[in-house]
Amino acid sequence: MEQTIRTFKFEKEKSGRWYIVLPQWTGKKADLEMVQGADKMLDHVGEGANEVTLALNEQPFFEATPLTLYDDNLPVGGGMYLLNQYEGVELNQQLWLCAVTEHVFGHLPQVIYFKRV
Repeated sequence: MEQTIRTFKFEKEKSGRWYIVLPQWTGKKADLEMVQGADKMLDHVGEGANEVTLALNEQPFFEATPLTLYDDNLPVGGGMYLLNQYEGVELNQQLWLCAVTEHVFGHLPQVIYFKRV
């Protein structure tokens, strides 16, 4: 079953905080903040930019990098993911993706493949 690759924009505000842009989100803006390693990942992938657009899918696609779920039993919800490497550079970056991830995918994927576009 082929899945559609979807793109999402992330913006870094002057405060240094990263947020996913989800116009249809009806919850609090704070729910969309990228924290606990996800912000560091966006800094790395964005190479200093204040805006990053990522293509995301649960299936591998050309030149995509995997984020692998390693802990989904968290009292705060969401899951801890590992970014082993990005573009040939070993990072071993741990990051937390909150329950908004479940809203985006419909569940918490075992692997999320991403690519900067």
